[in-house]
Amino acid sequence: MLKLDNICQTFNKNTINEKILFENFNLEVKKDEFVSIVGSNGSGKTTLLNIISGNLIPDSGKVFVGGKDVTKLKNYKRAKNIARVFQNPELGTCPSMTIFENMSIADNKLNPYNLTGGLNHKRKDFYRSQLELLGLGLEDRLNITAKTLSGGQRQALALIMATMVKPDILLLDEHTAALDPKSSDIVMQLTEKVVTEKKITTLMVTHNLRYAIEYSNRCIMMHEGKIHLDKSGEEKKKQTIADLLTVFNEISIECGN
Repeated sequence: MLKLDNICQTFNKNTINEKILFENFNLEVKKDEFVSIVGSNGSGKTTLLNIISGNLIPDSGKVFVGGKDVTKLKNYKRAKNIARVFQNPELGTCPSMTIFENMSIADNKLNPYNLTGGLNHKRKDFYRSQLELLGLGLEDRLNITAKTLSGGQRQALALIMATMVKPDILLLDEHTAALDPKSSDIVMQLTEKVVTEKKITTLMVTHNLRYAIEYSNRCIMMHEGKIHLDKSGEEKKKQTIADLLTVFNEISIECGN
């Protein structure tokens, strides 16, 4: 489904602050995999998502989605196949628009813009069915504005909007980090439900080791642009938070951090 082939990425080239982050970096993600990505700040987690989404074009190397080379495609063109939910709940919805209007926009993201109406009232029942997946009662509040929702509700809405037109790949960029613990747990439970029911290949960047252990079927640990741990299947099931902390501490000592 996703392949990164010999990716190289350097920041602040030819300056005193030059930093080589990725050097011949490789990663393959299979269809329907749910990959959690953990690691220290500056390890390359968000940069990796930016390269996959097209927000950042690598210096060299190639990005393939479904076997197609998308390396040079701009982010708005990749958005047809790649959806992303950000850390800030306000980035995934338009606060001044109603839930109905927000969902209508998400529903039409693959359609060309023209002079026809953007709000299709015939789709309301479908929108309600999507919101019912959340179990938050939002299906009965289609006409309220997104800004009146709590952070957790807005992030849940952003998740539904990102996956309403099923993407090939879903990128979760620390999407629970700005929420309180209770809301974070609810959004993670909803994430697992949506990803599993819709069978979406997912990459989730998180600092929450418990979420990485409990919700994904593959776990990657990055440090300074390299993958130091990659567990899936039965090996992943055996991993504990203590195991991840041990590996993280060993890497830090080895790298002198």
